[in-house]
Amino acid sequence: MADIASFRNRFAKNVKHWGKWARRQGITCYRVYDRDVPEFPVIVDFYEGRVHLQEVATGWMESDEDHAAWLEAIRSACAEVLDIDESAVVLKLRQRQKGLQQYEKLEGELSEDFVVQEGGNQFWVNLGAYLDTGLFLDHRNTRKRVMEEAKGKRFLNLFSYTGSFSVYAAAGGATHTTTVDMSNTYLEWAERNFALNGMDPSRHQRVRADVFEFLSEALSESTRYDLIVMDPPSFSNSKKMNGILDIQRDHSWLLESVLALLKPGGVLYFSNNLRTFTLDDWLKPMCTDISGQSVPEDFRNRKIHQCFRFVKA
Repeated sequence: MADIASFRNRFAKNVKHWGKWARRQGITCYRVYDRDVPEFPVIVDFYEGRVHLQEVATGWMESDEDHAAWLEAIRSACAEVLDIDESAVVLKLRQRQKGLQQYEKLEGELSEDFVVQEGGNQFWVNLGAYLDTGLFLDHRNTRKRVMEEAKGKRFLNLFSYTGSFSVYAAAGGATHTTTVDMSNTYLEWAERNFALNGMDPSRHQRVRADVFEFLSEALSESTRYDLIVMDPPSFSNSKKMNGILDIQRDHSWLLESVLALLKPGGVLYFSNNLRTFTLDDWLKPMCTDISGQSVPEDFRNRKIHQCFRFVKA
């Protein structure tokens, strides 16, 4: 077993560096550590005095007892360096997910909902109950872009998760937002985020729908949008969908359909986290790859997502 001191030392160095950076940026939720020391393949995110600690699945070969002791040593080191209680460090095993797994509650360690601040907005998060926390930190920069571009715009958020992009659009002065997801759990979470920020629910529509079906219906209607965000999963075989989503296979149709919903001069942000993703050739002249700017500075993994900005002619 690797010496925990090597993790503690690197973690302490990171905490000092990113803590100063975050204070300058006015950020309270950020990534502190991402497999910096190969012998400690964990990811540590800081959420306003609490920690989301993820072990990356590596095929651990030691005994269960040794593994558990190793994880507890990491948890203790995180708490010690940050001067917080160990109960504020929530531990998860991170594995590749498919289908609706990202929507399912976890068995075992749970934690309560609490409020965090980002970009002048507030969001409910939960570090223990689900595989994800309710706020994807790697999209912080793109959320800011959306807020800066949203004034007077009609905004559409597809595969919306907990609606953070919609909250940013509303905060930026969007006249109307439409938030689309298949999960009631996350649409209700989005509603709570809107309420938390004192936003008028009559201007912010939430739609429970398969995005494929939503697009097919929307194309037959007259409503068009000025600003759209689409951040789909890489793969989904949810029973709520008609078929299976494979973003590499399906992105061409999705983007063609979404672009058809844009008004002339409208903007689409399209992102995904499939490492091997390649945009179809016919789409490349229509967009700018902004991944280099969209991945935040605190993310050591510069390939955590790809992001493209389309402007409709």
